[in-house]
Amino acid sequence: MHRRTLNRFLALVISAGAIAANAQQVPSIAVTDLAYTQRVAEFFVAGRKQSSAQVQASGWTMTGSADAKSTYVAGVHSYLEQSELGSFSSDIRGALLRGTSFRLIQGKTFNPGPPQPTKAEQALNQLQTGTMAQPVVQPEVKDIVNRINKGEFNGADYVLFGTLSSLQFRDQFSPIQGTTSTSHIYGLDLLADYALIDTRTLEIKASFSAQGAGSDTKLLSNRGDVMPPNRAKVMRETSLSLAQSVYEQVVSQLALSDPAMARGVRATAAPTRGGQPVTTAPGPSTNQVIIYK
Repeated sequence: MHRRTLNRFLALVISAGAIAANAQQVPSIAVTDLAYTQRVAEFFVAGRKQSSAQVQASGWTMTGSADAKSTYVAGVHSYLEQSELGSFSSDIRGALLRGTSFRLIQGKTFNPGPPQPTKAEQALNQLQTGTMAQPVVQPEVKDIVNRINKGEFNGADYVLFGTLSSLQFRDQFSPIQGTTSTSHIYGLDLLADYALIDTRTLEIKASFSAQGAGSDTKLLSNRGDVMPPNRAKVMRETSLSLAQSVYEQVVSQLALSDPAMARGVRATAAPTRGGQPVTTAPGPSTNQVIIYK
């Protein structure tokens, strides 16, 4: 009995060690949210007012004088706002989980650093002290090398880094010929650039651009119907199509750049669209037909 128990314990220890060794061999990937920068403009105004008064009394006579001086500074200040768009990354992680054996690691979100003083606060400080406040140097969301070195993706062997290139909503009304109805098409087009980067060597294993699109169509009559578009449906379709494009390009490029890593792609993984498997129509028959006359 004791020998059986010991044998079972040794088997469990060996099995756990094998599982841990396999886990260490399986590559781990961190999928970042889409990084973006946008230019923001704001109006600012700052001012300072100084006043002084003098009063002199002599007998029954009183004289006085007052002096006031004001200084105002106003203008428009523009700057680049850096952040991440976290609405289109979950489906990419899901596609990698379904189609590969890679381990997914959750990285840290981008930290833009301490808040910068507004332009109005900087101008007011200059009016009060006579010196211009120096802007604080903040990290850049697109500096992926610095973010890797800072340890934002600890535990990840690779980082799938995406940057937003274009995000455009479409709102189109088109009359339907032969009827009195109008079609209202509300859509979203998204374009992003991706790179799969080795966190140890900074080697790029894959690099591509991926597009996602979604739309919702409503039919409106001439009675003044009001039917708001289904924005959630549009966002979901865009996210799914983007994830499908990213997955296909990662798999195809890994087969060329790193065949060893490409072995982690499941051969039975079927592409999906809208949460359902995509069925491909059979191609033309390759059988040769000979006609005798």
